[in-house]
Amino acid sequence: MDYLSKYDLLGAFWVTVQLTVLSAVGSLVWGTLLAAMRVSPVPLMRGFGTAYVNLVRNIPLTVIITFSAVGLSSTLGVVLADKNEHGFFEVNNFRLAVLGFTLYTATFVCEAIRSGINTVPVGQAEAARALGLGFGQTLRIVVLPQALRSVVAPLANVLIALTKNTTVASVIGVAEASLLMAEMVEKQADLLPISALFALGFVVLTLPTGLVLGWIGRKVAVKR
Repeated sequence: MDYLSKYDLLGAFWVTVQLTVLSAVGSLVWGTLLAAMRVSPVPLMRGFGTAYVNLVRNIPLTVIITFSAVGLSSTLGVVLADKNEHGFFEVNNFRLAVLGFTLYTATFVCEAIRSGINTVPVGQAEAARALGLGFGQTLRIVVLPQALRSVVAPLANVLIALTKNTTVASVIGVAEASLLMAEMVEKQADLLPISALFALGFVVLTLPTGLVLGWIGRKVAVKR
């Protein structure tokens, strides 16, 4: 059966790509800040970073995404789109899904980056402080550049997991690939070919990503 002519497969996977890219950028920023907090000399910041990571990463992602839509939007009135905008609910739920994915995935980004920070010899940070650099400058100029180069491969794994996790957005009605798959199975009753088609779609998204980032990781890795 010609599914391409009856359903917007490319559009659904494009939504998946958008969810992945936007959430990945947000997760990298927030995860890096969390990692900085976790190695901070300030006890309050270190405690917050540790508590956040240990709490959020142990909450099921479905709960986080549902809370983003029901708790933040419906209960607390948090709105991330213009109510007069065409397709308000779709746009708002999409952005809330990105927020939820960012908050969750950042915990794994944080731990990957923190492991990279731990690979940087302590003497380099001590030498930077001896030159008069503060904690923030030492982290930004000396430690983080080396740490990020050593964790490209782990971050690639986080990105691949994020791509697959975007299917959870269907629980709040975001029109990504898994929601279309459920609709097609319900209407067509062709479980095996439809499942194989969407499995292939995710392989196309994730396999090149893993291969390219793995190659980059090997090229930029810091030689110890």
